Amino acid sequence: MTIINSKNIKKPVIYLKLLENKNLLIVDADTTVRYFDRDSLKLLHGFKLSIKHQRYKNSVVDFTNDGQYFALISEDRKEAKVYTTRTKSMIAQIDRHQGDVSCIGIEPTGNYIFASGEDGKTFVIDRVSGELVFTLPHHNDSISDIAFNKNGNLVALASYDKTISLFDFKQQIELKSLKVHSQQVVKIAFLNNNRLVSVDSRLTAIVWDISQAKVISILQGIHDDVTQFLSIKEDSFLFVATALGYIILYDLQTYKLLSKKFIKVPSAILSLEFYDEKNQLIIGTEDGNILFYNIYEGVENLKELYKQKNYKAMEKEFIANPFLEYTQISLLVEERWEKILVMAKGYLQEGDRKRAIKLFDGFKSLPQKNLIIQKLLGEYNDFEKFAFLTKKKQIALAYGVANQNPLYKNSKIYKNLEYKWYKDFQLAKKYAFNLQLDEAKKVLVPYRGLSEKMKDIQELFAQGEIYKRFRWAISREDFKVVFELSKVHLFLKRLKEYEDLMKYADKLYIDAIQAIGRGENVLAMKNLRILLDFKDFKDEVKKLLEGIEKKQKFLEAIKDEKFVLAYNLLAISKELQDTKEGIKLQEFWKRDVKEANKYAIQGDVTKIEEVLEQYFKIVSKYTLLASVFRLCYLVQIEEAMRTKVHQRDIEKGIKNYLLFFGVDNKIKIFYYNFMRNYKDSKLNLEYLQKGSFEKWKPIMIVKSILD
Repeated sequence: MTIINSKNIKKPVIYLKLLENKNLLIVDADTTVRYFDRDSLKLLHGFKLSIKHQRYKNSVVDFTNDGQYFALISEDRKEAKVYTTRTKSMIAQIDRHQGDVSCIGIEPTGNYIFASGEDGKTFVIDRVSGELVFTLPHHNDSISDIAFNKNGNLVALASYDKTISLFDFKQQIELKSLKVHSQQVVKIAFLNNNRLVSVDSRLTAIVWDISQAKVISILQGIHDDVTQFLSIKEDSFLFVATALGYIILYDLQTYKLLSKKFIKVPSAILSLEFYDEKNQLIIGTEDGNILFYNIYEGVENLKELYKQKNYKAMEKEFIANPFLEYTQISLLVEERWEKILVMAKGYLQEGDRKRAIKLFDGFKSLPQKNLIIQKLLGEYNDFEKFAFLTKKKQIALAYGVANQNPLYKNSKIYKNLEYKWYKDFQLAKKYAFNLQLDEAKKVLVPYRGLSEKMKDIQELFAQGEIYKRFRWAISREDFKVVFELSKVHLFLKRLKEYEDLMKYADKLYIDAIQAIGRGENVLAMKNLRILLDFKDFKDEVKKLLEGIEKKQKFLEAIKDEKFVLAYNLLAISKELQDTKEGIKLQEFWKRDVKEANKYAIQGDVTKIEEVLEQYFKIVSKYTLLASVFRLCYLVQIEEAMRTKVHQRDIEKGIKNYLLFFGVDNKIKIFYYNFMRNYKDSKLNLEYLQKGSFEKWKPIMIVKSILD
């Protein structure tokens, strides 16, 4: 690949970002921030913080999408700080880690800043208020990377403890952890369609289905330490940057390795960005280079080769740059090939073999295409014989030749044979169902000996009465009888009447869906109840009917101010969650949880109760409520140890915590710290009585965990 634009800033380029105002933001290892015009690379303005980052393998700086705010790790790595770019003044900081801050991140909306540390903890700051609003689930070892999905609803943490934790930021709930890696997880990135990519220190790269917490694919071909992931084109392709200066390219539809060495530069690649409007990949390197590459390099040459019909040379271009196979010109080649195949088959079916062969001149030099050409020509060796037998009305023999050469079944001659069979069979059916069996047999004489037709013929004569019952049931709209008959007598499913019936069912279903969309539930239910007799629709129809009834029940609950019922219905229905009313209820809940979390961090149970009391009767919220109170009580016992409350009271707090919530990573970490500070304590975590987080109820609330 050829460099089309470049710049050198002498220091390692640790951060690249195309801002909403279309400027290119660049940060170096000395935290010199520069703003460039993205096309000319002319320096527009910048500023220096002179914070030298000796370690930048993990994310040490991040900016909001509009470039108005940024977060970074302090030079001694003990704090994470948040600044405004307008005044360069600090507006918030996180200094609660027991050890170094390992990485930071700003979620896509720019409202929350995340700081993770070597102690396995992650703290989250509200950018507007500057306050610490909550902590994410702890890891047992240092956190190496933070990632957010595109709308900021989900956050993922990668850790040296070999796991990836997932948190639903919108619902404020912890999701399943991803546990397959056998070594430290070092890099992660979200992809679309509920996917996430990760890599560990052994260079095992995994693409996950996060909704199922399952592995989709293991990417092959990574040969040194991964420094960055970047997905482009609606997450259809993945760039993997490495410490030896390679860009590895993958197709994220097939997970195929497209190129081990798509790009090679002399030093480690530290940052990546994609200029979508111009299809340019931007690379930041350890030796201070900012390099631009056109991922569709060679497309103009490809167009010229297409005009020349030089397909062999085009094949070489596709090998040199895998992206070219995904361009419009590549599609044009395949379209031309498909058209030539159709035209060649037409000539072969007309007996003009020479014209067919001539069409393939440009493609014979391509080995894969040549195999198809030779196979096609071989398959049409007997076509003249097939045409002759058809013309002489030797139908059985003609069908025999077509069965040996399936391609002939696409020809006009074969279609005419099938049309004649259809007409003859319909006429015979008419005779048979009117008990004129001799006339029916005369019509079908030419088809004797054809196994594929004999089954229909035998059923026709044997099932005349069944057909009459079938027609009668359709006329009476007695669909249960219709489907019972067709279940036992399969020939009925091949009749036009059955096909028309299924079209009728499809129309009923579409009309019902459209009626639901318009809110006309009575009309929808009328159509759906008819469809209950259609086996193929039965399960889906039941779900739709249940959904309509559930929505009506939900709306009535809101109207009657029965919010306990409304929230419980909301918890078990994704469809209700997406309704206007459901979104509004969830926003109320999210607002209140956010407020309660502020008090939880202060250890204030009374304030939490004031905010969340209205939810205490909603069973579906118990687990989420438990999360808030668990955090609050943990803060209480941490504060007790910090202020040197009597050892006996702290031990009681630990015991009560275990009775309420059972054992989790947070209480384990606290217990180990407690035992280091109170070495004479006889408290043994293993032998203490334990409750269960899942069984927590609001009735268990106490003002202080120490009482």
